[in-house]
Amino acid sequence: MTNFISIFNKVRIHPLLWLMAAVAIMTARFTEVLTLFVIIFIHEMGHAIMAHFFSWRVKRITILPFGGVAEVDEHGNRPLKEELLVTISGPLQHVWMGAFVYLLMKNGFLSQDYYDLFMNFNIMVFLFNLLPIWPLDGGKLVHLFVSSYMPFLRAVQFSLISSFVFLLLFHFFTILTNPLNLNAWIVACYLYLSLWMERKQKHYVFMRFLMERYYGKKTIFKGLKPIQVDGEEYLYEVLERFQRGSKHPVIIMKDGREIGKLDENEVLHAYFAEKQTDAQVRDIMYSY
Repeated sequence: MTNFISIFNKVRIHPLLWLMAAVAIMTARFTEVLTLFVIIFIHEMGHAIMAHFFSWRVKRITILPFGGVAEVDEHGNRPLKEELLVTISGPLQHVWMGAFVYLLMKNGFLSQDYYDLFMNFNIMVFLFNLLPIWPLDGGKLVHLFVSSYMPFLRAVQFSLISSFVFLLLFHFFTILTNPLNLNAWIVACYLYLSLWMERKQKHYVFMRFLMERYYGKKTIFKGLKPIQVDGEEYLYEVLERFQRGSKHPVIIMKDGREIGKLDENEVLHAYFAEKQTDAQVRDIMYSY
């Protein structure tokens, strides 16, 4: 119980939310802001508690004026089932919240007006988070799906491209329907910035994926997936074909026949421990 309570110590309120709260008090809209804060807070705590349940390293939980971010120090080597449960545990909170508020309203503890307000915010946050745009939950679900059968780096690249396309569509739709909605512009700008930052860091994310695969102790593989390579290929080209959840024996081919075999740890060891970042597969084939 104490460990779960410690999660609350990692909650951070973004300065913009404090500013928004101050404006809400001055404009007599504090109830709306407080309601939105509670919904977002419970949503993010759903992610954080599930991650903590699986012994993930939760770094911080930041509450923004229009959403939240639960940051974890994991890098794509956890089982897909775990990551799926952590991702959907946020949206699932909206189901019981809606049912709970409905019961309070039916039993006279809440007014119909506040119930309508709460449900509008609850559905809005729920649907918004399911948009297939990174770093929203919908974008993470897309990444999980493609990374289950696609090499990790390609999955990251695909997720970023598809997120950008859907963000353009979302932004275009909001411009057509409500071009003067300041909140929509702020959210769109935040998502554009997030995608730009993720694009800049995609190779760093990929390296962390490989390093945790090499140095980590909790990587779980669901099976073997051999990779056939040519001896002339560079190590980093081989590593770019690594896929989450699969152990990769590296089969070295020449003229259509096998001439050698390497374990993936031997490739990772040569790249990280021996710093052979520009080496070809043939350079390390006879080292083992």
